[in-house]
Amino acid sequence: MKERLIFTLIMSFQLSLLMSFWVTWFNLGWTEVFVFSWFKAFSFAWPLAMVISFMITPLSQKLTLKLSAR
Repeated sequence: MKERLIFTLIMSFQLSLLMSFWVTWFNLGWTEVFVFSWFKAFSFAWPLAMVISFMITPLSQKLTLKLSAR
């Protein structure tokens, strides 16, 4: 359980950071409010991504095992 929680925290942090960067850049471009808007988007995205990742990781692992089984 501890490993799953740590994995979820790290993975959701990285994905939220990169995806919020990408979507903010796509929507605003390089403007003077980019960094503020990016941080705001990230601060909303990370908690939700953490909860969603924690909930769907077991399902994703089971689906991966089924799809990769011979």
